[in-house]
Amino acid sequence: MTERPQAHSRRGFRRTPQLVCEELEAREMPAVTATLVASTGVLTVTADASGPKHLALKLTRAKLEQLMEDLLQRTVGPVKQALSDAGISADKIDEVVLVGGSTRIPRVVEIVKGLFNGKEPHKGVNPDEVVAVGAAIQGGVLGGEV
Repeated sequence: MTERPQAHSRRGFRRTPQLVCEELEAREMPAVTATLVASTGVLTVTADASGPKHLALKLTRAKLEQLMEDLLQRTVGPVKQALSDAGISADKIDEVVLVGGSTRIPRVVEIVKGLFNGKEPHKGVNPDEVVAVGAAIQGGVLGGEV
């Protein structure tokens, strides 16, 4: 007797950890790509009761930054508040390290430079790896290993 693969999603394939990672990577890539080139293609695949839906569009860096501007500006207040709570001014900060994939977006770097008196963010670390290392350390702390 031949086993039929079990479908765990509407797309008809198993959602394995590898597939989930590839899917997340595919969703993040347009934002990362938009930081490196003037425009990028965005392909979104989803499904509803009638079947798969595909949306393909071209997104320019300028449009991405325009769409993000409100969110980016909302980060300025908490940064200023953190400096105030710490009792220090931005010029007393020696180094700014950005973490996470969105920190590759040129507008994010501009905002940071504006907040920290023109200081360039530190580029010596991979922003994605920093997030992973931080998560691993926090997991160790929560698990009582660190």
